[in-house]
Amino acid sequence: MNSVADGKFTLPSTLNDWLNDRRIEEVECVVSDIVGIGRGKTMPARKFFRAERMFLPSSIFYQTITGNYAEVDIKNAWTESDLILVPDYQTARAVPWTSDITIQVIHDLETQQGDRVGFAPRNVLKSVVDLYHAKGWRPVVAPELEFYLTKPNINPDDPVVPPVGRSGRRGVSRQAYSISGVDEYEKVVDDIYDFAEAQGLEIDTLMQEGGAGQLEINLNHGDPIELADQVFMFKRTIREAALRHDCYATFMAKPMEDQPGSAMHLHQSVVDFSTGENLFNNSDDQPSELFRHFIGGQQSKLNSVVCMLAPYVNSYRRLVPDASAPINLEWGFDNRSTGIRVPVSAPQARRVENRVGGMDANPYLAFAASLASGYVGMIEKIEPRKPIDTEAYDLPRSLPTGVLEALDLFEGDKKMTELLGETFCEVYLSIKREEYREFLRVISPWEREHLLLNV
Repeated sequence: MNSVADGKFTLPSTLNDWLNDRRIEEVECVVSDIVGIGRGKTMPARKFFRAERMFLPSSIFYQTITGNYAEVDIKNAWTESDLILVPDYQTARAVPWTSDITIQVIHDLETQQGDRVGFAPRNVLKSVVDLYHAKGWRPVVAPELEFYLTKPNINPDDPVVPPVGRSGRRGVSRQAYSISGVDEYEKVVDDIYDFAEAQGLEIDTLMQEGGAGQLEINLNHGDPIELADQVFMFKRTIREAALRHDCYATFMAKPMEDQPGSAMHLHQSVVDFSTGENLFNNSDDQPSELFRHFIGGQQSKLNSVVCMLAPYVNSYRRLVPDASAPINLEWGFDNRSTGIRVPVSAPQARRVENRVGGMDANPYLAFAASLASGYVGMIEKIEPRKPIDTEAYDLPRSLPTGVLEALDLFEGDKKMTELLGETFCEVYLSIKREEYREFLRVISPWEREHLLLNV
């Protein structure tokens, strides 16, 4: 870390390397709202480094994905009192696609009394991680980011289609793991790598996924808060790289009818805070009780928080049989049809992969939901069902079929409400139910096609 601004602040060395004696002109002060949209303020660097208190109204956390406001049942909610932005300087990253020398800094939020704002998504995740730390445990995660590159979709009534690649042809088929499939979008991929390097964001692997124009980026394992920050930043980074080359990047769970959906699979393990030893592995290199109980917690509790892993009406179009997505919470070793998979690994790297989450989820909330479920299993010693080695698609569905069902399960689980925070849960439910009401006001092309002249 190197000092800037007369030694009053420190910025990451990767950022100072990128700056290379260039003077910072603007600073973006960014927070994630409930739905995962970045909100905040942009200001001249000289103002930011004066370290004056900065504020945002609490109402930014009452907004739906459309920008409308939900009616939240919180005392004095509509006084819209100011919350204090608290910069986390270790998150400072370049914004390499801007014309000015700009950096972004993710902020936490506190009340004017100095308390953590419980319904801010980054704080929700911090609270769950704190539960682990109190037990001497440290959760470790590694997310996989699936997304589509598409032709610009100017008219929302038009179907989403893949973009034209460098061959001059539009992708139409599923070419999972195709090297030439990645090469089709070489210029976008090159910019993603360049932007990531400028920001000090490490990509473990990048590959062609199962859909036309669908790519996947895997991130290295690490601290859940740091990795959620990276996913939050990567979404914007990938969008900006795509826009440079006349295409969109979308993180919708199911943007195209005839293509697979986009997941955010989450690999999870828990290590001893002091020794760093993987608590999922015994000294004889066999799975531990904590490993079994973590899976038991995922099986027992993930349905209660699926609305945080699959937050929209569109999310449940992905969770259908035989579409590379789970329909239940069975688990198995190296079984990609299950909702909970144990990947092939060395015993010391034993981990649990949650395959339920969609790429449309807010990463802070998805990580919090999944880790809270595993935590309950470890604390309450919940035994999992027997692993399965057959196709889980042949077994009954247990995941909710729609967002309203998922929200009812969320509201009914008092244990998860306690862990995630009552105020957060109230705000989240209000926002998601308002989004559903907004959705019901829209008449779809399917309704016009099949009902207009037939009913």
